[in-house]
Parts: sequence; structure tokens; C-alpha cells
Amino acid sequence: MSFLHTKGDSHLSVGPSPKSTTRRTLAIFGLLTLSSAILFFAPQFRASISSDVGENTWMPTTPGECVDTSPILTSAPRQNVWKNFDVDEAAAIRDWLWKYKDENGKGFNLTNGLAATDFDNSITLIENFTPPKEDVLGYFDGEQTSPPRFAKIILDLGNASPPTVGQYLLGPLPDVISKLSLSTSAIELKLLRHIYTRPDVPYTARLYALNGTYTEKLFLDIIKPLYNVTQDLLGGVVLGRRPGQVLSDDPEPKPPTLLFAATTPFSYDGSFRRMWIQLKKDLPGSFLMALDMYFYVDFTSMDPAEWYLIRMVYNRQAFASVEDFLGAYSNGTLKRSSPPDIPNSGEEAWAGRERRGNKRDLDERAGPRQVSFNGPRYRVDKDNQWISWMGWSFYLSFARDMGLSLWDVRFRGERILYEISPQEALAVYSGSDPHQGSTVFLDGGFGMGTATRAMIRGYDCPYDALFLPAITHTNVGTLLQQDAICVFERDSGKPLSRHIGYLKGEMGAIKGYELVVRTISTVGNYDYLFDYTFQLDGTIEVRVSASGYLQGAWWDDAEMSYGTKIRDTYMGSIHDHVINYKFDFDVAGTRNSLMAVTLENEVVQQPWFDDDWGQDVHQQKIVRRMIRNESDALLDYPKNYEGVYAIVNEEELNRWGYPRGYAIHPGISPIHLTNLNSKRTQNNVNFAKHHLAVSRRKDSEPRSSSMWNINLPGTPPVDFYKFFDGESLEQEDLTAWVNLGMHHIPRAEDSPMTLTNIATSSVLLTPFNFNDWDPAMESMNAIIIDIPEPGETWSGNENDVEIAFCVPPRVDRWNYPGISVFEEDGTPGRPLRVHEMRQQAESYHAIFAATEL
Repeated sequence: MSFLHTKGDSHLSVGPSPKSTTRRTLAIFGLLTLSSAILFFAPQFRASISSDVGENTWMPTTPGECVDTSPILTSAPRQNVWKNFDVDEAAAIRDWLWKYKDENGKGFNLTNGLAATDFDNSITLIENFTPPKEDVLGYFDGEQTSPPRFAKIILDLGNASPPTVGQYLLGPLPDVISKLSLSTSAIELKLLRHIYTRPDVPYTARLYALNGTYTEKLFLDIIKPLYNVTQDLLGGVVLGRRPGQVLSDDPEPKPPTLLFAATTPFSYDGSFRRMWIQLKKDLPGSFLMALDMYFYVDFTSMDPAEWYLIRMVYNRQAFASVEDFLGAYSNGTLKRSSPPDIPNSGEEAWAGRERRGNKRDLDERAGPRQVSFNGPRYRVDKDNQWISWMGWSFYLSFARDMGLSLWDVRFRGERILYEISPQEALAVYSGSDPHQGSTVFLDGGFGMGTATRAMIRGYDCPYDALFLPAITHTNVGTLLQQDAICVFERDSGKPLSRHIGYLKGEMGAIKGYELVVRTISTVGNYDYLFDYTFQLDGTIEVRVSASGYLQGAWWDDAEMSYGTKIRDTYMGSIHDHVINYKFDFDVAGTRNSLMAVTLENEVVQQPWFDDDWGQDVHQQKIVRRMIRNESDALLDYPKNYEGVYAIVNEEELNRWGYPRGYAIHPGISPIHLTNLNSKRTQNNVNFAKHHLAVSRRKDSEPRSSSMWNINLPGTPPVDFYKFFDGESLEQEDLTAWVNLGMHHIPRAEDSPMTLTNIATSSVLLTPFNFNDWDPAMESMNAIIIDIPEPGETWSGNENDVEIAFCVPPRVDRWNYPGISVFEEDGTPGRPLRVHEMRQQAESYHAIFAATEL
């Protein structure tokens, strides 16, 4: 029998009468309203929720010093099979390569990297090669031994016939790598081809112009005839002297010298090697100080005598040679552009970091400082770079191209992801001048790992963060950067969950603690902050933020559509940043599928609404669809973000019958590339042309890009689209390739430097029916508050977790660690070598120092 009345049931006597029901409803409503008013409008009640709960906590009057905040040391469950070689191991491998002879007795005849020219054979890279996943899982999850180690070797073979870029795999290496162990081991050097879609890399696509002397001579030959003209046209800027340089016969400091800012060595298919060069002022913040003079140079030939100027551009006038330009200057037909910006008095350092403007109220006081009063809550194995925190655990590795990666990421004992790694950082510019209009940077080619620098303690990371080193082995030797990685726990500043309720057990909150792993890579003008944030509910936020300098351009009215004016003749150019990530999911095992969960509008008829507004109901519904084939897995986020994509295991269900999964939730600014038709980005950045893509995971497809993709847009070594060849995605080992980024529309506030609060992008990897309930409920850093009976005080249960009452440790005097450089034989480098390394590692965008006249 139904106890719910209908319109025609007024004669039934079951249940209360309509009038009594109305009175009861009004009474209950009135009681709740009165209670709410008392709770929320009475000052003494509002204050008591927080004040009474902790009023019985005893605090000593004279606190002692807080416990040591050093990390709690532990041992990783397994050896870190992804860890890069140390200094001595890399030196031993170099020694082996120097002594190597093939079956014909022929060796490489190597030249030291810093002394090598384009005509020599030299070592470009030595790096630990990622072992096959099957072997790693057999070691981590089974009874197999640790997989053998191999080294990835990249050589520039300028002395070969024909010259080429050599890619090799060296191994298997012994457990203990030394010059002695390598000399007695049966190791082989084999061509490394299976990880590239185009295995043969033409020598024109090499990364660096090693003939530095010849390069400077070429620029000198081009620029020297323009010495007097630049003083006239470029506002007194002269060539060949640094700011403040004094010559014996010239006691007065000269105006600033010039820098050459260049695009990358561009070759559509390897058949040529060319770049655009723009002049800039050689002052702090030179990235912003672009001048109106451009040169297009061909240096395809290995013989510098055959390098030549293709054309020169000034004020939108193109000239076939410097002589043609000087002829127009002399005969008066040259159309002059505006004189370059001259700072007003007191603005000379406008592009630097000196504090300026008015002091703000109370700003002389130090701001709030994060303190772990009870000591650290994470454990670390420093040697294996393994970290555990609140049910999370993972390994770290570091590589030349993109820096930090995370491996074997587990939550509450279950592996969620086998790998999290950045793949490439793309920047594509626009403009009406030849430099901006042809600029495409793939920063992995320049080496974001080698460009990773020490964090500034207390600024880049909290004072009590754990700092770890990073190491790379390149043509300059071994670079060991202390404080390159920081790890810290923080209070997010908001509860992870909370509620104010009136029944027992409803009122309370869970503190929003997070663990952050961070690196910062300074690649020329830009600083990239890479964050991996772990949360108590099983969510991982991956975020990248940008700071540093804009790539400045010359401003005139024709540039209005391509950027924003920041000085009289300087502007910031519009550009896209796209940072690609690899997420190798293992959700409840390696057999996973791809599910698209979308929201769709529907119109349904419901008879119970007939009396009110008709039977048609407009509403949303959830549509779950499996994507079964790689050909359908180049994806964009739904319009208005009306849905998510999830990696699920269809064979493993949670308690409620749903496949256990992890969803890819777009966070802040999850963009993909805007311009999809440029010759500069035809095939080398196919990974950037969608929000995300999902493919079968393969050891032969470890990366979506390569260090040479930057210079070969037509036929790159890694063409991402070739990964998608129609294979099944049904219960297979899957990899998601996800893009973060920003459409960077410059503004005046980007001067002098870009701000990380706006130039940021993120994605969240979050449980999607992976659990049966919220696992963050396990947290002891939570509170349950009980509403008191009349006349009683508030009470709260905080699981007996008490915050220590102590004096935080003293903040040490600021100290910035330098970078350690080791020669190719493993011996420490001289300070001069450190300076040379800094110049090379930070000469992003091929910015060359002014040549001496």
C-alpha cells in the first residue's frame, strides 16, 4: 500500500491529514531556520567552533627548538633502474669509447667535446638507456634479477665519410661500472635504431655549430662593414666592446655592444642548414631589446669558406647583400626606422630585477614562512632517489633532453603509473618580421635537463625542502647540479573536504596537505617550473609554469596584431607554449582500455511533471563509450569540458561494479597548438596538435620527440603520428600523451618578466571509480566536530594529532650552490671550464657574444 497521497486520495485515512502535514512541515522548517540563525548569526556560537575545540590543549610557555627537519632516510624496495650514470661511471664509458676498435681495428678517433669542431668526431651524449618494461616488472613484481644496464651513446661524426650523427647502444654493462670492469667485460656497441621513425639523422641536423671561431668570423665579415652605420641607425650601439670596456687609447666607456639572436638551424629535410639572425642590445634583459636588423645565413657546408649571407632586412626592406644595403644608405633611398628605445633618467635598469616603485605598507616585514613543526612526513632513499609520503611512492630519474621523470608511481601499494615524463617543450612565435615569423623552438633539443639550475632556497622552494642533485653527461663533460630537485610537503591552504552539518558525524574537515616535487629549467630567456603534486585522495596534479623574459621583438605599427608594446621600440611577441607529457598508466595492472565519458543533453517525458510544466524534461545524461582503436585516439577535450577521458581496467571492478580507472581532468589552460599548417611544424610536432592522444605502449616508442626534431620539421627522427597505426586499445598496456600550455598574449605586466600565476597550465590525474570510497578519509590530520547540547561546550576529535609548540630552526645565510663540471675523464673541471659551460648551456636560441673587432 502506498502512503503517498495523490490528488484523488483525500478520502484515505492512512497517515496524517494534509493540514497536520502542513503544520508539521512548517514547524520543522521553523525549527531549522531558528537553529540556523542561532548557529550562523550569534557571534558567541560562531567563535566557539574554533576556540572551544582546542582550549584544553596545554602549551608550554617556553618552547624548545623544533625537531630536525632533515628527511627521514630509508631504503627503496628495489634499485633505481632508471637512474643516470654517476661521474666515475660516465668517465669509464668515455674511456671505453676512446679506446674502442671495431672488427676491422678502426676506432672513432674522438676529440674532446669542448675542443671539437664540426670536422671532428666527438661525444654528444652518454645516458642510461631505459630498460624494457617487461624486464623491470619482472624485477619489481616478480623473482627476476635487476635488468642489465645499457648506455645510450650519441656521437657527432664530422670526420666520418659521409659525416653523420651516430646513435648507439652500449652494453650489457656490468653491475659495477669502472674502467677496469669495462675493459674485461663482454660488451657490445650496436646501432640504436628501433626508437626512431627515421633512424638516420643527417649531419645538417646536428644541434650545435661547433666551429665557433669560424662562426664568429662569418658574423664579423657580415657586420664589420656596418660598424659606422649601426651607430647611426641603431642609436649609438657599437660593435665589439662590452659595456664599460676601456681601451688604452679610449678612456670613456662605450655604448652597449650587440648580441646576435638567432632562430634554430632550420632544415626542412636535412638538405640545407640556415638561420635568421637578429641584432639585440648586449645589456641585462637583452632578450627584450630587439633591434631592427636581420640577416639570413646559409651554413650548410662544413667548409666555412662556403657559408654566405642570403639576404638582409632592415625596416621591412630586403637586400641581397650588405653592399646593396650600404648603397641604399649612401644614396638616400633607405627608409629609416625609428631610433631604438632610450630609457628615461632612472630607467636604465628597466629590464633588470632591481626593486622599483613605492614601498608597500608593512612590506619591510618578512612574509609568512612554511614550517614543519613536527618534522618531515616523507621518507627518502637519496642514493636511489626514491620517495614515499602518505601512501605514495615513486622513483626519480634525470635526463639531458627534458630533465626530471617519475617512475613506478604507487598509491596505497598499487602501481598507478609506470612513467610520468615530460617529452617536449614547444614554442611557436608569430610576427611580421623575419625572426618572429620563423621562430619555432623545441627546447628538448637544447637540453632542458642540462639547463636545470639550482633552486633558490626560500624563494623557489621552502626553506625546509629536501634538495636533490641532477647529473647529465654531454659534450662539455659531466654536469652535476646540486639543489636541482626539491621535495616538500605543504598545506594547500584549503581543506580537501569539509562540511558544516547538524547531525552527529557530519561536521568536520580534512586538511589539504600535498607533496610537491619541483625542478626549474632556465633555457635561455624562459624559466620553466615543473611541478608534480601528490594529494591524499590519490590525485596527481602535473603543472608547468613559465617565467623569465619574453622573446622581445622590434615594435612598429605593423606589429599591432602580433604582440604588445612594452617600450617605445620593443614588444613582446605572441606565441604558443605546448609542453607534452607521457603518462604510462598501469591501472589495476597493465591491461587497460580507454573510456570517453561525456555529457549529452536529452529531452525525456516524465508523467509526474504533467501538472506543473508539461511532461518534457530537458536535462543531461552520462554517455560512456569505449575507444577501441588507435586510429580514433587522437583526441580533443569535449566542448565546454563536458566530459573526461579515463584509462580503465575492464576486468577489475570496484565494489559497485564499475571498471577501476583514472581520469585525465583538464586543469588550467590545457591547450594544443593553434597553427596546424606551418612548414616549420609540419611533422616534427604532431604531438602538439591535439589535447591528448592514447596509444599502445611500446619500448620502441619511448618519446614523442627527439633532440633533432627541432631542425627537421619535414622528416623528423620521431614522427608522432606514426605511433597511431590502427592497433587495438582494448585491454592493452596504454600510454596517454597529454599537452599542457599557454596561448601567451603578451601584456605590459610581462615586463620585465613573465609571471608564473598567469603563464601556467595543469592536468589532474584522478581516481575514477578506482576506489570504493574516498581514501583521504584515512587521514589522521582531520577533525570531526560535535554540536554541543544546550549548556555544553563544543568538542572535536582530531585523532590525537597535536601540533608541536616549538621554535622553528634558524634560516641559514643565503647561499647559492654552483654547478660542478667534470672533465671527460672524470676529473673536476677548472673554474674557467665552468664559465665555458655556462656560456654554452645558457646560449639558448643561438645567442652569440659580440665579436671583437
